[in-house]
Amino acid sequence: MLPLAMIVKAAGCHVEGSDRALDQGRTGAKFDYLRSLGIKLHPQDGSGVCRADQILVASAAVEDTVPDVAAARAVGANRLSRAQLLAELFNASACPIGVAGTSGKSTTTAMIGWILHHVGKKPTVMNGAVMKNFVSPDALFASALVGDGDAFVSEVDESDGSIAMFNPKVAVLNNIALDHKSMDELRSLFGGFVEKADVAVLNLDNDETARLSDIHKGAQITYSLSRATADLQAKNITPAPFGVAFDVFGRREGESASVSLKMPGRHNVSNALAAIAAASAAGIGFADAAKALGGFAGVKRRLEYVGEAGGVTIIDDFGHNPDKITASLKSLHEFPGRLLIMFQPHGFGPLKKMKDEFIETFADNLSADDILLMPEPVYYGGTTDRSVSSGDIAAGVAAAGFQTEALPDRETCSARLLAEARSGDRIVIMGARDDTLSVFAADLLGKL
Repeated sequence: MLPLAMIVKAAGCHVEGSDRALDQGRTGAKFDYLRSLGIKLHPQDGSGVCRADQILVASAAVEDTVPDVAAARAVGANRLSRAQLLAELFNASACPIGVAGTSGKSTTTAMIGWILHHVGKKPTVMNGAVMKNFVSPDALFASALVGDGDAFVSEVDESDGSIAMFNPKVAVLNNIALDHKSMDELRSLFGGFVEKADVAVLNLDNDETARLSDIHKGAQITYSLSRATADLQAKNITPAPFGVAFDVFGRREGESASVSLKMPGRHNVSNALAAIAAASAAGIGFADAAKALGGFAGVKRRLEYVGEAGGVTIIDDFGHNPDKITASLKSLHEFPGRLLIMFQPHGFGPLKKMKDEFIETFADNLSADDILLMPEPVYYGGTTDRSVSSGDIAAGVAAAGFQTEALPDRETCSARLLAEARSGDRIVIMGARDDTLSVFAADLLGKL
């Protein structure tokens, strides 16, 4: 909601808002930032919605029982979902570039936005993560960039089906994997998204996306780390603890370029290929796009280095579904050092839907010396089914022979991590939907 509010405010609209995190005293710095933009904030008690000419824009997490929703009904104010408003802005742009997929959306969106910005195209970018290139003392939460160029770059969400509202000229699809919906639903949603585009950018390393490439009738640019038939290929991949270098080859152009990313992992090489392909579809030269990525600073909470003390490194990571967790753990295990992981699930719903997949993911990607600790999932209220908890996941991973334990809260996890840590270890804080995880990681470093 924050980047959407920033974009609408920059367009000259009057914006006010509420958030349960504000009422609960969480993430105060973000609300201070919103106020600095001239956005008035209200308690989430209905007091901010008082006129029929207001429009209430609410995320999918806002239930009908929230007082602001009841107040909107009472005064006759129109209500839009976050996705409806975003799709309206996106579809109205001259060059809408949509980034979809189970994993990698935020990073790929930021990469595309940075390339377009770097070459002077002045894009508008809507992201779910803070883009480090655009952070400044007066813009600490740069999850949006507002420009007056033709391009509107946005990640689009399949979890609530709202991806169907977006009409991209360039459609990027990183991957398709089980997350919020069944595979049949995901195939239909992603397939419909791709078919609308003038150019589809498709990842041949993901079997589901490659299958879509085979049946797609329109123009497409494919990319791969392994398939020689792809239009863009990465070779000579050289990983580093907090970066990765590689050569990119354009089969159509017959060109090549070297890229050195400030983010680690083969999955980020894949994201970079997607960004180069999307930039190419938007008219940016191959060499210019590759060169721009050398200055890409990354996004917050993607295997982000927090600091080191006593030979122990702390890393903050957004990994929260099986695909993202797998990518992060594979990247971390390319280098020596035991992993002490605190994984805070991003909700009870995902645990119930993907219980077996979570267990399998950790069982397949932990090493014998690693330790996995899990507090209870994120829960701020509401009617979600809480029948599957962290204990169920931890029990399954432990049964597979790994050191895993569910603990009552993060404070208990913190004490265990500090007691266990020794020189050479890496402490990894994993999870989503909770900005205080970054605060937790920073506090842990201070205690260490």
